[in-house]
Amino acid sequence: MPGVEGFMYPNEVELQWSVLIVLYPFLTGLVAGAFILASLERVFHVEAVKPTYRLALLTALAFLLVAPLPLQLHLGHPERSYEMYLTPHRTSAMAMFGFVYLWYLMAVLLLEIWLDYRRDIVLLSQSATGWKRLIYRLMTLGSSNIRERALAIDERIGWLITLIGIPSAFLLHGYVGFIFGSVKANPWWSSPLMPVVFIFSAMVSGIAAVMLLYMLLTWLRKETIDMRCVDTVASYLFYTFIIDFSLEMLDLIHRIYEADESFRSLDFMVHTKLYMSHIVVQILLGTVTPILLLALTQVLRLGEMARKRIYAVAGCLTLIGIFAMRWNVVIGGQLFSKSFLGYTTYKMGLVTREGLLVAIVLTVLPLIILWVLVKLLPPWPEKSSGSLPDAAPVH
Repeated sequence: MPGVEGFMYPNEVELQWSVLIVLYPFLTGLVAGAFILASLERVFHVEAVKPTYRLALLTALAFLLVAPLPLQLHLGHPERSYEMYLTPHRTSAMAMFGFVYLWYLMAVLLLEIWLDYRRDIVLLSQSATGWKRLIYRLMTLGSSNIRERALAIDERIGWLITLIGIPSAFLLHGYVGFIFGSVKANPWWSSPLMPVVFIFSAMVSGIAAVMLLYMLLTWLRKETIDMRCVDTVASYLFYTFIIDFSLEMLDLIHRIYEADESFRSLDFMVHTKLYMSHIVVQILLGTVTPILLLALTQVLRLGEMARKRIYAVAGCLTLIGIFAMRWNVVIGGQLFSKSFLGYTTYKMGLVTREGLLVAIVLTVLPLIILWVLVKLLPPWPEKSSGSLPDAAPVH
């Protein structure tokens, strides 16, 4: 059979997990990372990143709404997925995802966004016209009290929800790494560092995505980019990236030192099947290059325009590198046989249920949802509340 070397069992030749399973941890990572960035302002009082606070929340929501779709499309009978809520199994990591997802969506993210935007929603429900007025009125949920005391309560509850949301974000994405790391039969995945690496790589990708979106949307609005904000976000991206890369190198060194019976097979695969995606794209292009670019902005006094360009390039390369990391974990872990003697290749279809076209649609869909959210709930304070007419507080 073409694409197969050595000996493989018949059920090993065809990969069970496709590009959609690659896309799933990538999307959830963006959710977790964006929320962690938002928590810097709310919980840790990093005022410099305040311009990205609301945008980070909306970004997390947009990607969270799409995150389960790759899994749904991968299932043979997606209409049965609701059964995980009716017949929960505490020993199944995959089944527990449904409860973690609902908890994070309903009890954390949606509630925090509603509390943060409640004053704006009430004012917009009074000033908007047509169908928007109806939408804003529904979004008030019958709560129109925007007196100072009520808003102070909203602020305190929102702070508490964000505090709870930080470990929830770690749990949302860390469990993905746990699923792979707990597969003892696969030496490519079986590592206690896998959940930790997934968490830090999620923070890296989310911070990079919000930084890029902030710069792009501010440019499209023809407003001035807050360089103090972008510089601060980039510095957090830089230091988080260093930690993430250090953990990956620690895992690699441990594998080299251990050098069990699977090491020779995995080493051969990295230098052949995964050389381009792992060595070139993930490590050189998607990790080392953005770290060096961000390091330049930390040690050199560069002009504003130069820093903008470096941040844009570093952010794009970071997202490419994190996606490559997900690809190498999911696809790479299925390319070798259980006997460590045979190898296969992954051929991605173009127009299939789990093909390239579907993956592109699922990647673009969160951006479309984000565009709608930004239109309904502008993340820019001067646009969302400052320009609204004053309204009398309502009990």
